[in-house]
Amino acid sequence: MSRLPFDPKKMNTRAVPRIDAPSLLGAVGDRDAAPVSVSQLATMVERSLRDHLPPTVRVLGEIGQFRERSHWYFDLKDEGAVISCVMFAGAARKVGFVPRIGQQVVLSGRVEFYGKQGRTQFMADKLLPIGEGALDAAFRNLCDELRGLGWFDESRKRALPLFPRRVGVITSRTGAALQDVLDTARRRCPAIPIALIDARVQGDGAAEQLAIALHRLAHLHDALGVDVVLITRGGGSMEDLWCFNDRSLAQAILNSPIPVVAAIGHETDTTIAELVADLRGATPTQAAMRIFPDADDLRRQLASMSSRIGAHASRRVRVDRERLRGLASHPFLSDPETMIVDRRDDLADDGRRLVAAARSRVRDGRARLDRIAARLERHRPGVEYARREAALLNARSSLNLTMAVRLRSVDLRSPCRRLRGAISRLIDRRQVALESLARGLDLVGPHSVLSRGFSMTLHTDGRVVRSAGEVMPGQTVQTRLADGGFASVVQGVAGEVPSIGPAPAVSARKSAARRTAKSKSPPPDQLDLFAPGR
Repeated sequence: MSRLPFDPKKMNTRAVPRIDAPSLLGAVGDRDAAPVSVSQLATMVERSLRDHLPPTVRVLGEIGQFRERSHWYFDLKDEGAVISCVMFAGAARKVGFVPRIGQQVVLSGRVEFYGKQGRTQFMADKLLPIGEGALDAAFRNLCDELRGLGWFDESRKRALPLFPRRVGVITSRTGAALQDVLDTARRRCPAIPIALIDARVQGDGAAEQLAIALHRLAHLHDALGVDVVLITRGGGSMEDLWCFNDRSLAQAILNSPIPVVAAIGHETDTTIAELVADLRGATPTQAAMRIFPDADDLRRQLASMSSRIGAHASRRVRVDRERLRGLASHPFLSDPETMIVDRRDDLADDGRRLVAAARSRVRDGRARLDRIAARLERHRPGVEYARREAALLNARSSLNLTMAVRLRSVDLRSPCRRLRGAISRLIDRRQVALESLARGLDLVGPHSVLSRGFSMTLHTDGRVVRSAGEVMPGQTVQTRLADGGFASVVQGVAGEVPSIGPAPAVSARKSAARRTAKSKSPPPDQLDLFAPGR
């Protein structure tokens, strides 16, 4: 029978004894009595809480400020007050789910006062959600977690073998589910053996035993010949079936190297083990029917296969018999001597033809060798060298005679005279251009400008002073003239002075000098060294 939903009206509502404030003040003393220490007052508070509150208190409230570490630290509140609560890791693991902020819960525990910190806390031992059982909440949370990990995906589940060598059954030896499986196996296919692994299927330690049994069977399945595993038990309440909702058992099913079938409880019962298994059976009997093939069906299949094999063998015998009769009527088998005589005559003819062909090949090869030898004789290196040497001597004699005739008819004195005249004229033109460029350079050079009365001012490091802003009062500068120079000290900087002097004339002379040089020096590509003299 499953657990009934929680009803807040059935909570323990016995009145909590009220602490009389005057009695507490009397214990401490009146105004004229000696004061107590802080530790003494803390001890009185702790003793009062222990003596006047029941050892276990159930509190209804809403979760607030939840902090999950190794222990749970949270607040339990309602419209009028807030209580600081703590639940240690050992008790938190038994809850089966993680409460969320704002969730209505019922806490069971005790109130304790810590004098060193001056803090009063509710030490929770149990936590139940309102409107649902703890097992239901734990089951849904674990389902959500494993579904997110992909443990329930159909894509990872394996198909069952058609004819397993042996079936491993993990269940209680004394359970009714085992008898259902054995009866179904004997009825359908008694030839398949069963390996029973006895394990607890209910209560504390049952999940651990089931996981260990599955691990051992996974390691020994090759030696035992086990091809599929069935985990099963009969029906019961959710608390009875809770061991099949254990995460470690689900992990063992997931890591099993052979397919796992789970049939837990009745058809309406659903456990984590069934969701992770490769196949779920609504009942142990249905699971056994899925695992063990039907012997009657196997017999019918065997009879059908035997009939097909017999028919195929009969057809093959008939075909081979006809082929053998055809071979027996062949002349080679009916009269082998005639075949041998015919083959001997053919072999003699082939021998004669082979000898004639070999002699013909020898004659052809000898004639070809004679032709190659004659060609080689004509093209021997000594003969070829002599022929080439005679041709070279004739060509040299002809060349010498032709050169002598040509040299006697050519006069070289006229080209020499034209070459000397062209070189002399080119030197004169280049000399005139060089003198013109020198005159132009003298006109625009700094010495020429200084000789006309101009001067040039320099910094002490030799840089030219180009602007009045480059000097400061008191700075020493050098002044250079055409015939020398002198040093001076700047006493002040005047404003902009308009430019005067022969700058335009100098520019004009520069342009005229460039035009004169350009007109007197024709481009080199217009010179004709072999032009006739003028």
